[in-house]
Amino acid sequence: MRELCLGIDLGTSGVKAVATDRDDRVVAQATAALAVHRPRPHWSEQAPEDWWQATLRAVVTLPADVRRAVRAVGLTGQMHGAVLLDAADRPLRPAILWNDGRSAPQCAELERREPRARQITGNLAMPGFTAPKLLWVREHEPELFARTARVLLPKDYLRLRLTGERASDMSDAAGTLWLDVARRDWSDAMLAATGLERAHMPGLVEGTEPAGRIRPDVAAHLGLDSVIVAGGGGDNAASAVGCGVVAPGDALLSLGTSGVLFVVTDRFRPNPEQAAHAFCHALPGLWHQMAVMLSAASALDWAAPLTGCADVPAAAAAAERRGPRADTPLFLPYLAGERTPHNDAHARGVFFRLSADTTSADLVMAVLEGVAHGLCDGLDALAAAGGHIDDLSVVGGGARLPYWMRLLASALDRRLVLRAGGDVGAALGAARLARIASGEDARAVCLAPPVQAVFEPEPSLAEWLHRRRPAYRGLYERLQDSFKEFPP
Repeated sequence: MRELCLGIDLGTSGVKAVATDRDDRVVAQATAALAVHRPRPHWSEQAPEDWWQATLRAVVTLPADVRRAVRAVGLTGQMHGAVLLDAADRPLRPAILWNDGRSAPQCAELERREPRARQITGNLAMPGFTAPKLLWVREHEPELFARTARVLLPKDYLRLRLTGERASDMSDAAGTLWLDVARRDWSDAMLAATGLERAHMPGLVEGTEPAGRIRPDVAAHLGLDSVIVAGGGGDNAASAVGCGVVAPGDALLSLGTSGVLFVVTDRFRPNPEQAAHAFCHALPGLWHQMAVMLSAASALDWAAPLTGCADVPAAAAAAERRGPRADTPLFLPYLAGERTPHNDAHARGVFFRLSADTTSADLVMAVLEGVAHGLCDGLDALAAAGGHIDDLSVVGGGARLPYWMRLLASALDRRLVLRAGGDVGAALGAARLARIASGEDARAVCLAPPVQAVFEPEPSLAEWLHRRRPAYRGLYERLQDSFKEFPP
């Protein structure tokens, strides 16, 4: 069999292993499911051991001849999670995930301790980031904090188990609030503000550099050779690499658990006041701006069973049959709080203007529309931060819903371009980074994949959405204080 690369994507709902050849063809793929534990309101946790076991299951599910042909591995996955390890590299507690909101009070404390935080990191302190989580642990679990010898990000815990190396790449590290993003190095000042030092941090590499080699015992168990593991990237940066979004001005829309608008920049261009992010790209010498809403395709995953639909495609089909109506309810998609542009961990989902005539299809239509309006808020935030976006390449599970793509194109007033491999975007990007780490030329590897479909804005949908957007925005403005008055 021809030489292959393996991309491993540690998502929130599962671990995906995707083997690709040198032409980006997906030769085999497998997924192992994960569950999120929510022991208290606002909390979101997973056990690192569960990630590891899911990774083993996903990889060994691939055909044996495919595994034997793998020549390099790339890692990607959910960002911001806090994996606390003791001196023997054992997890001290469940990992606190990116969509965990418990550390909202610690965000203000972090910026009080280091007034230059926004200039150094390019971002507002938000509870999704890693550093405020460590302040929460320091305050509420001081004995565990004292025993913490190392802090890793989720995909880098997999690297540790695969290779024994403690390393992270620039794009993922930029989401911790410990990185000096312009300098692409740890910030001693931000670490000190959290009570940590460089010794607590993994080594830093670019996403295209080798960062370990699979240990012989692990390789034997997985049926792989002891191949290199690339630095890899955070899930959105890896998705961008997979889509060929690698030149300044190139842009991506990711519709996974969260919704992300991503635009490449040639330098560090922060504007944290808009609650937009400025991170390193997974490729050397590049950065990106990003707007994030915490519930996107996950809002549909929630709505489908709630409305009695068999699955998400059935729910979207019901909404399409019902269509946009004057009496369609409004929906605020803040099921887990929100980042861009509100930075509001207290915000929650709301259906507004229900009546005795409201149907289950109307509710799904409201969810599709609400996420579209939320992404428009993100687009406005990026424009205010100096980002310019034309066409958008689309990845993620939500991209498989053509009617939603039509709505989103009409709301955003942008062409949406679905490319080959978009359904495995982050894993494909990780495999591409592995190819580069193994010696291939980055320019030849990071080409835009073939176009599979294009969705243009539709005037009738655009007019309906544009007319309703002020009511959507006004609803949040009226309710934002109420969210804080009724904590869980």
